[in-house]
Amino acid sequence: MSGSESDSSGQPPREERVESGIPRLDFILKGGFKQGGIYALMGPPGSGKTILVNQLCFNHIDRSEGRCVYMTLLIESHAKMLRHLASLSFFRQEYIPDKLYYISGYKVVRDQGFGGLLDLIRGTLRERKATVFVIDGMESAEQFAPNAQAYGEFVHSLQALASLLGCTTFLVSNVRERTHKENALVDGVVELSDRLIGPRAVRELTVHKFRGSDYLRGRHEVEISADGISIHPRTEVQFSHPGPSAHGLRPRMAFGLPRFDEMLGGGLLSGSTTALVGSPGTGKTLLGLSFLVEGARRGQRGMYFGFYEPPPRLIEKAEAVGIPLERYVQDGSIALEWQPPLEHLMDSLAEQMLEKIRAEPAREHRRLFVDGAEGFRAAAVYPERVPIFLSALTNQLRSLNITTVITDELELFQSELVLPTPELANVAESVVLLRYVELRSQIYRLLSVMKMRESRYDSSLREIHITPSGIDVADSFQSAEAILSGRGRVREVRVATTVKKAPKKGAGTLKPAGKKRARPSRRGR
Repeated sequence: MSGSESDSSGQPPREERVESGIPRLDFILKGGFKQGGIYALMGPPGSGKTILVNQLCFNHIDRSEGRCVYMTLLIESHAKMLRHLASLSFFRQEYIPDKLYYISGYKVVRDQGFGGLLDLIRGTLRERKATVFVIDGMESAEQFAPNAQAYGEFVHSLQALASLLGCTTFLVSNVRERTHKENALVDGVVELSDRLIGPRAVRELTVHKFRGSDYLRGRHEVEISADGISIHPRTEVQFSHPGPSAHGLRPRMAFGLPRFDEMLGGGLLSGSTTALVGSPGTGKTLLGLSFLVEGARRGQRGMYFGFYEPPPRLIEKAEAVGIPLERYVQDGSIALEWQPPLEHLMDSLAEQMLEKIRAEPAREHRRLFVDGAEGFRAAAVYPERVPIFLSALTNQLRSLNITTVITDELELFQSELVLPTPELANVAESVVLLRYVELRSQIYRLLSVMKMRESRYDSSLREIHITPSGIDVADSFQSAEAILSGRGRVREVRVATTVKKAPKKGAGTLKPAGKKRARPSRRGR
């Protein structure tokens, strides 16, 4: 076997890749586009095709000192295109026209056909020593083809030319049919879509074909910002093979609330995930902040990742109940990451959180408080993805040895415990429930540990008080038992359905029908 067919180890030579430099696109393609390959990029107007290939060209020049030729057919003028691109951070005016050369091929294909266009392409690529070539507006070229056979031969000639020159080529079109003629001839097919799902406009990227290499299949979220295009692979695919979870000695991660920590056997096991479930106002956020502050007090870094309250309000709220959050935020022990109430992408949120965690200095034990799970749920374009998304995300956090506390919010008034994100209880090792109980016109808060894997715990109900001096958990179940034995009940609202009728002459006022209320027991008073 010749040297061109294998290296000294007898293995086939590694094919060179052209990295796009577009965030996470090369991850989806397992390394980037193959050098000398020809690829179809299709999608409707407004899906981001022109931005993607221009961003790829500028990144290619930056990373590889390559040279690019960008040919347009019947699309917007070069001046207008460059004016739009100039607002994006990747744009470099100094690269034009020496390193990135824009040329129109429309008049040539119109007047001379595919033969003249191939001559123009061949001459330009050789003259410019191009390593990346883009034809934008391939649907216009197809219109000049006398028949489908002629168009197929043109694409085949482009493929041979790209291979000969080692020039990676992209054919950009508004074609949306996967069975289109050129898609059978090229080395890869990438589709950008832009569609409405309910009231939301959603851009996605799908790789339908990629010869000679593995790639991440399915739809992936696309985001266009001032930095250009970013791709967000589905979390459950991106982290389908997390690293091993922490083994050996796993210390307890306390909340700094002695009686609550006793219920937990000393605290949460490091590297685990805990769900704090409860109605609004039951104290979930304050418990989570107490968890971070206790970690900072012990020299463990922590992060708050939330959707509701901006950092100043959060600090004010914590300080009002004796949780010294501000001092640890100022010294960098705790990072506050707030996601303003905008239209987020679920996978983008997960990436932001994980990238910020990885950017932190490596520590043996770190803490994360996510407030709350419904923020991810609201960002999900496809709600059926939430269970597997949460499973993949929590597995990844375990592999990083992050001890995570995540809240989930129950409805304020409900007679039965119905978890809004039931899958969270499945993926979390521990579940802590906070709830309201009403007794004789008073509202009480109760706390209980519903589940704790790999650990002994106290399952009794405890009363919890939130005062200006801090969070206080009762030292026994007796106060909770007294409340419940006094016929305390979960706070709820019943909608009256009985219509009050006008009283008959000589009759007393009618009362709504219903069961006679039992007198409360005197036990527990």
